Amino acid sequence: MYSKDELKNLKLEFWESFAAYCEVQPYLRGRKKIWTLYDTKVKGVELKFDVSRNGAYVILEVNHRSEELRLDMYERLTWYKEMLEMDFPEGLIWDICFVRETGKEVARIYIAKEGIDFHRKQDWGEFFTFMASQMYLLERNFMSIAEYLRE
Repeated sequence: MYSKDELKNLKLEFWESFAAYCEVQPYLRGRKKIWTLYDTKVKGVELKFDVSRNGAYVILEVNHRSEELRLDMYERLTWYKEMLEMDFPEGLIWDICFVRETGKEVARIYIAKEGIDFHRKQDWGEFFTFMASQMYLLERNFMSIAEYLRE
């Protein structure tokens, strides 16, 4: 087990290593920002990474405070399901009611790679490869429909 400080340092090292990995990927070169993430220009929609002891997750999250607006945006995303899943032969996981650890309800569309552990540094290469390649595809597909989702 890690102490609180050791875990904080491990997370910092992980994200710094991931950023360094992304900087040398040919398909990510020449971009102003490597990832869009919180700046999707669609209210209440963010792109996220999550890592845990269970695996890596690349997420499109709908997190409007209003349940009605959240469900409306999720429904609009379903209209473009084919476009969002274009580069994902196995499809994406659609979860209309995901509850975060904080108890907040959000809607998530994501892809996961399970069976790898963030605490094992030897797994980090798998995390980085999966996260960068899958976020690249999800972000590209999302940005192709984003203009239709803006209010």
